Amino acid sequence: MFNVKMHCIITIYLYYYRMKQPHIRRLLSLPSRSFFLFGPRGVGKSTWLRHALHDALYLDLLDSALHIELSREPRQLEAMAGPLPEDAWIVLDEIQKVPILLDEVHRLMETKRWRFALCGSSARKLKQKGVNLLAGRAITRHLETFSWAELGDLFDLKCHLQWGLLPAVQSDPDNAPDILQAYAHTYIQEEVRQEGIVRNVPPFLRFLQIAGMLNGQVINKQNIAREASVPRSSVDIYFSVLEDTLLGQFLPAYRPNVKVREQAHPKFYWFDCGVARAAAGLLRDPPDGLWKGSSLETLIYHELRVHNHTQNKHRPIGFYRTASGTEIDFVIETRKRSGHSPARVVCIEVKLSDKWKRVWERPMLSLHDSKQLIVEKMYGIYTGQRNYDYDGVRVLPVQTFLEQLHSGKVF
Repeated sequence: MFNVKMHCIITIYLYYYRMKQPHIRRLLSLPSRSFFLFGPRGVGKSTWLRHALHDALYLDLLDSALHIELSREPRQLEAMAGPLPEDAWIVLDEIQKVPILLDEVHRLMETKRWRFALCGSSARKLKQKGVNLLAGRAITRHLETFSWAELGDLFDLKCHLQWGLLPAVQSDPDNAPDILQAYAHTYIQEEVRQEGIVRNVPPFLRFLQIAGMLNGQVINKQNIAREASVPRSSVDIYFSVLEDTLLGQFLPAYRPNVKVREQAHPKFYWFDCGVARAAAGLLRDPPDGLWKGSSLETLIYHELRVHNHTQNKHRPIGFYRTASGTEIDFVIETRKRSGHSPARVVCIEVKLSDKWKRVWERPMLSLHDSKQLIVEKMYGIYTGQRNYDYDGVRVLPVQTFLEQLHSGKVF
């Protein structure tokens, strides 16, 4: 009963978002060929598809009757489409609900020359053995929460660091705690149950709270297993569920082959700092400076990913940290090592502070001086108002950095 109530709350908020909020143009461009569109629940995938493919045949597999019919008889898809011309678009929303349908999609792409937009919020069932991933005939695209470049004048740094960038939250920030709590209880828990891997829910919920609190931090799975009172193997499974349902991802440690010993444990970032806060159970408590700092890192990482994907750059992103604790928040490899040519990177340090301290530049300068790779650019991002240039380190306010990032000046 509780989950039904929460689902209704989210549905109502999404309805008012669509009715009240002016359409926000997304950075993602429509491919010319069939594609998978992945993204967490509630980021606007269906809304984007309806705007981008407004003339397409739209089939929502959350419709229980449609779900049952196509599960029993996938070939009914051809009859539902009718006499569509070649290159016509068909949208299958929540495709992970009926993975077997991909065999029929494959056949219709070959025989009818129809194009398909295959939308989903989980990749787990589509990666299972035996599922037809269309043999490369469909490319993959991702949609995230709103970006600074999409929001424009609607971007509010203080609000977004506290509540995140989900469309429903952007539409109604006054009710952000209720929206995020509904998201955590309904979408996360129900999505995990539907995955069919987490059968014992209470241990997973203990893990979820710990994972929320560790947003943006180096992950030691053995310690998490001890804190959550679960086996180490369960922690591996739980994180894989969060990754496959696109709720978060690991940021690997960058290995530049410098002489000092390097930290190998990855960091884990939730896709949205508001959802991380909901998972951690902190929505009713005012965020402290440490939490806001991790939220700012999450925001910058989100913007880096959005730019990297929408501009088809596909550059590896990691962080750099030595055993002594020296850390660079983000290292973007703009050119890989090849032969005698060293790798090239851009380094970024993020600080929640109105004043920049020169000591924060040392990890980047140290990597720059290592001579094992070429550091093309170094950026310091902070919440102050002035631009500075210290020994090649460009210190920029958040807004200025995001302007340069999305104009292609960072990488």
